[in-house]
Amino acid sequence: MTEIENPCILAIDQGTTSSRAIVFDHAGKIVAVAQREFAQHFPKDGWVEHDPEDIWRTVLDVSREAYAAAEKTGGEIACIGITNQRETTILWDRASGAPVHNAIVWQDRRTANICKALRDAGHEADIAARTGLVLDPYFSASKAAWILDHVEGARARAEAGEICFGTVDSFLIWRLTGGASHVTDATNASRTSLYNIHDNIWDATLTEHFRVPRACLPEVLDCAAGFGMSDPEIFGRPIPISGVAGDQQAAAIGQACFDPGDIKSTYGTGCFVLAHTGGKALASKNKLLTTIAYRLNGKTSYALEGSIFIAGAAIQWLRDELGIIKDAGETAALAESIDSNEGVYLVPAFTGLGAPHWAPDARGAIYGLTRAAGRAHLARAALEAVVYQTADLMSAMARDGVTPKCLRVDGGMIANDWAMQFLADILDLPIERPRVMETTALGAAYLAGLQAGIFESTEEIAERWRLDARFQPAMAAKMRAKNLSGWAAALKRTLSE
Repeated sequence: MTEIENPCILAIDQGTTSSRAIVFDHAGKIVAVAQREFAQHFPKDGWVEHDPEDIWRTVLDVSREAYAAAEKTGGEIACIGITNQRETTILWDRASGAPVHNAIVWQDRRTANICKALRDAGHEADIAARTGLVLDPYFSASKAAWILDHVEGARARAEAGEICFGTVDSFLIWRLTGGASHVTDATNASRTSLYNIHDNIWDATLTEHFRVPRACLPEVLDCAAGFGMSDPEIFGRPIPISGVAGDQQAAAIGQACFDPGDIKSTYGTGCFVLAHTGGKALASKNKLLTTIAYRLNGKTSYALEGSIFIAGAAIQWLRDELGIIKDAGETAALAESIDSNEGVYLVPAFTGLGAPHWAPDARGAIYGLTRAAGRAHLARAALEAVVYQTADLMSAMARDGVTPKCLRVDGGMIANDWAMQFLADILDLPIERPRVMETTALGAAYLAGLQAGIFESTEEIAERWRLDARFQPAMAAKMRAKNLSGWAAALKRTLSE
């Protein structure tokens, strides 16, 4: 245990639409929270960007706010944990720290042609074998290559080591340490398509395939490690950064998924189902991803993952683009106000479809509209779409041999009781919602606390998990089959267009 009398952990949770900072005490309870949204940029169809300076400013603001609030309660920040939107790619000047281009977000599809060229050249199987990933614009490598090709002089400067590549965690660590640390962790590295998950190295063959210079890549550390000390000017004193994991892996840690067979699903901007497979990198036969769950003390644990690009983002679309709701919380009452979806289905392929379909060119569609359809039908269709996409992932996992007894859930959408009950009904599986719903930030805090000595082991962390609510399936099998049949038909029409 750290020598600090009342040690607290500052968890930075840098997401797709907002940055949050949550301070946890040594018992895992929330002490302070701060959050800021930031702008989304859509320069062209299928393109999604963030201004890295927006990311940095919001992280700095929320971190300082949460830090100050926690210290007023008598707690002392002992260490910092970071979790982040994965795959989002930033390149910056090694000398000044200035980004050379906007961040290209994980949802962005502009690099489909780069991936197609690699596929046509016969590299797809080799890339999958080394990375555990499918060849898709989702991942970081093709995004980095695009920036290097489209920013004048960037490629030559990257080859000379003058430009740094990183996922969001790496960029934040660089800024927090005043440029002293260019590092990442194994989970984020495993999502770049440049990292060999079996050998735990940046792979020379992969960097050659994607034309990303080795000189610009960060050092890869365990998830609980010494990532550097924060610049004293940020918080008034240096604080060690001691835990890092990509958001979905951090959520799995926060959900105490430490044993093979443990499975969680996170409902944020997208939806991500992650099943722990232990020390074996299980290769999926059903277009799921093999990824690093975490690496602790040099030992790697693996997971199968299914990635859905649009989950909570569909609810944001109802609010921001259609204007049919003012707040996400309205959707539960709207969905419950009608007895069924009455044949209305939304396929939210706004940025293509992820696992298990991997259709980057697919686009969103609504089917079954009648003159009687209204706000309630669209709200219900958006919620149901998230559940149906989860069902597709769970079906693929079952075919790969993963058959969980229950599903632990987290993310902003799980506060919606109607959606969670519908999830249990469609999956025909108990759904467990944790007492602490901020499991992504909690996972980052646990990792930092492990390195700092606040927590002794993953076993101690697992003992802290507490149930808030359990949703049992109650839908008749005939109704479940009817709902899923309607979804399958809508999906088939979308994929055939």
